[in-house]
Amino acid sequence: METYYSYLAFILTVVFIIKLLRHQKLNSPPRPFCWPIIGHLHLFRPPLYKALETLSLLYGPILSLKLGCRSFLVVSSPSTVEECFTKNDIVFANRPRTMAGEHLTYNLTNPVVAPYGHSWRNL
Repeated sequence: METYYSYLAFILTVVFIIKLLRHQKLNSPPRPFCWPIIGHLHLFRPPLYKALETLSLLYGPILSLKLGCRSFLVVSSPSTVEECFTKNDIVFANRPRTMAGEHLTYNLTNPVVAPYGHSWRNL
């Protein structure tokens, strides 16, 4: 039984190290330390805008946060926001596909939850 726990601890440690190294290689914005299930929820304390301001001072005008299983991009500089909405508007125009959106809106046909594409442009 003791060897089972030691094998389990070893495997979990290796998986954690691989995920940490793989994340550092990606071309993504910086992000603070993330807990496995809750993500970055431990960083948010009221008032929320102060917590986001502190994070932007530490990590720069663009940072990535993970809340649960969803990743979010936080942009805090006005010039960067302008660049996101003018030069990269097609990249940021899409919405995440959710199971609730598919079932409640008849396969994402409602413009509120519809992803960017041919049907969205025809509206």
